[in-house]
Amino acid sequence: MKLKHLEKLLENLEGFSNPSPLLEQYRTPAPLAARLLFHAAMRGDIEGKRVCDLGCGTGVLGIGAALLGARDVVAVEVDPDVLGIARKNSLKAGVEIQFIEADVKQPEIHAVAGWCDTVVMNPPFGAQQLHADRPFLDAAVTIAPVTYGIFNAGSRSFISSYLAGRGEIDEVIGGLLPIRRTFAFHRDEVREIPVEICRIVSHHEA
Repeated sequence: MKLKHLEKLLENLEGFSNPSPLLEQYRTPAPLAARLLFHAAMRGDIEGKRVCDLGCGTGVLGIGAALLGARDVVAVEVDPDVLGIARKNSLKAGVEIQFIEADVKQPEIHAVAGWCDTVVMNPPFGAQQLHADRPFLDAAVTIAPVTYGIFNAGSRSFISSYLAGRGEIDEVIGGLLPIRRTFAFHRDEVREIPVEICRIVSHHEA
């Protein structure tokens, strides 16, 4: 599958119907999602692998991984209404995904999701709840040896420090996250946020 074809398929998926500002529910843009997934596929981290979409939202990353040949995809999301949208999107895309309603912050999340080869995620940046991204990092490095995540530009030093002894970033790709006016506190119709796609390698053994 070509990059543009994947972008088109992901673009056609349904977005959030009633997004929560507290959970920072913003749709992962198709071009950014496709770029992350294609790069992960080129590194051998998608095809034939068990992939976890952590905090899957409407399922864009998990569905994209399935379309690129992941052996199994498990998608974890705390919001049951959003999980319903993700399920509809997976049916629309013609892929099978195991959806799990669970909070990433729960200590047993690694047992709930099960061991995976790769985690893909677009975690909250912590704009509404301070340190909201930390539970995602904690979970990711316990679930899989490799993680691809989307973070605010300039997060590399924090992530490296926070994961010291547990994981390290071995690659960073710059990008833009366009956010359309969604909530009352948004002033611009579209605001482009500089982001980084980080590839994180865990230090623990399976």
